[in-house]
Amino acid sequence: MEKAIRLRKPRLGLLRGGYEKGYLSSMRLLILGGPGSGKGTQSQKLSEHFGIPWISTGDTLRAEIAADSPLGQQVSETLAKGELVSDKLMIALIKERLQQPDAAKGWILDGYPRTAFQAEELDFFLDTLNTQVNYAIWLELPAHALIERSENRAAIDDNPEALRRRIETLAETTIPMLEYYDYRQRLLRIDGNQPPDDVKREILGGIS
Repeated sequence: MEKAIRLRKPRLGLLRGGYEKGYLSSMRLLILGGPGSGKGTQSQKLSEHFGIPWISTGDTLRAEIAADSPLGQQVSETLAKGELVSDKLMIALIKERLQQPDAAKGWILDGYPRTAFQAEELDFFLDTLNTQVNYAIWLELPAHALIERSENRAAIDDNPEALRRRIETLAETTIPMLEYYDYRQRLLRIDGNQPPDDVKREILGGIS
């Protein structure tokens, strides 16, 4: 069961991606969506457009494991047991990655947060850095489109039924998270069921 979320009134100066005095003006974006929604494609396009790093949670996990860091060792042990990476460990990994020098002037975070609890923890951490998420960009596609895209790109050893279940239960975790960002007026819903360049154009229009 997801942990209770402590609702905090958004600060007036931080609405719609704005900043209070003292907050950095760099672009910090979250790219969210179901499997096959185009998160990676749009993350890459926006990274190139703004000149800021594209931070993929999967790549971050693999990099920590390859570096054999203390966090990477914990992740490796967790995965070796066939368990999911915990919120606590995932949050620690993201915190460490966002403090790297290349992320000082902004970033595109792909695939994180996944729950409202993770979203709140990310906000608490960014508060300590005197900054915030500008926009949480949700790439909307109907379930049948997500299933079709995922099945088309699935590897031989992927389980089609598992993909379907992930997509069909997506709302259980994402609706509270979207409500979290919507309440803070930082949610940007984008029609992901269109050509990639059109998706990018809609995103840029929404955050301008």
